[in-house]
Amino acid sequence: MLHVGLDLSRKRVDYCLLDERGERVEVGAAPPDADGLRGFARRVELRHGPVRVQAAIESMNGARFVHDTLERCGWEVEVADAQKVKGLAPLACKTDKIDAWVLAELSRRELVPAIWLPSFAQRQERERARWRLFLVRKRSALKHRIHAQLLAFGHGCPVSDLFGRRGRELLEGLEFPEPWRAGVLAGVMMIDDLERQIAEIDRELKRLAPEHPYVPLLMTIPGIAWVLGYTIAAEIGDIGRFASPRKLCGYSGLCPRVYQSGASDRRGRLTHAGPKYLRWALVEAAVHAAQHPLYRDRYQATKRRLGRQRGPRVAQIDIARRLAEAIWHMLTRNQPFAPAGAPCSLAA
Repeated sequence: MLHVGLDLSRKRVDYCLLDERGERVEVGAAPPDADGLRGFARRVELRHGPVRVQAAIESMNGARFVHDTLERCGWEVEVADAQKVKGLAPLACKTDKIDAWVLAELSRRELVPAIWLPSFAQRQERERARWRLFLVRKRSALKHRIHAQLLAFGHGCPVSDLFGRRGRELLEGLEFPEPWRAGVLAGVMMIDDLERQIAEIDRELKRLAPEHPYVPLLMTIPGIAWVLGYTIAAEIGDIGRFASPRKLCGYSGLCPRVYQSGASDRRGRLTHAGPKYLRWALVEAAVHAAQHPLYRDRYQATKRRLGRQRGPRVAQIDIARRLAEAIWHMLTRNQPFAPAGAPCSLAA
């Protein structure tokens, strides 16, 4: 059996092959494209025979492609959490070759801190939701830029919607010096194009949302409609990989850092671990849920207790954590949301 550590960069994949005793069998580099990886797997088989190969690569952009390509070649590949690898093997001297050897040694000792990998269908769901959010943010940025141009040249905004029919007539009639005028008109055209693309994605998500096993359940939660429901379902993936509601909250990155030493016990900022899109969706849902009768009193009490500066933000995070806990109970039991006091108390 061979253990392979892989360190990926833009132009190559450094590798280190170890045998069962931990002795180096081969060290080198291969191209990071599909042909290069398949050729690397063939060379290993030709030089060392049809042996079982276990490989490890750090989580980064492109690691999933390497994982899929080598698994199709018959290898067993794990993607290691980069932060946990640093904790297991802190190095004073860090090079690509040393990184590859460290990963191979962790694989040999069965200490690879492997991360969960979504299936191809789950990755498609995530990409649809993430691409929509990306386009929405670009549209918002363009709108903010156009509003800023009006302010910079002393033009007011007498209409409620600058990008509606009356607002567009106003923009066409305003006098801007070049090149600002051309920039404003080009920005409006780009907004129209983005809105067409967003509408197309919306139609696709509306068609797919009812078919997802999680989305109809999530839409019974206060503050969650089909967009947030689809995003949360795609980012969670398989709810079975979370053993408890706290595990899901920790994965979302909505838990504060904890500093304990002796009698000292302090809480810091949020960890921001896990997918940022899941964290955004839960906080966005909390903003709307805070106006619902089930959560309004708790939200207002937390906001008053912490003051005007920190209160609203911390209260929203508190509601987001409670929503995450409710989501875990709902999806594990395959039951819709039920307020506290109902036969299935999921508001928790």
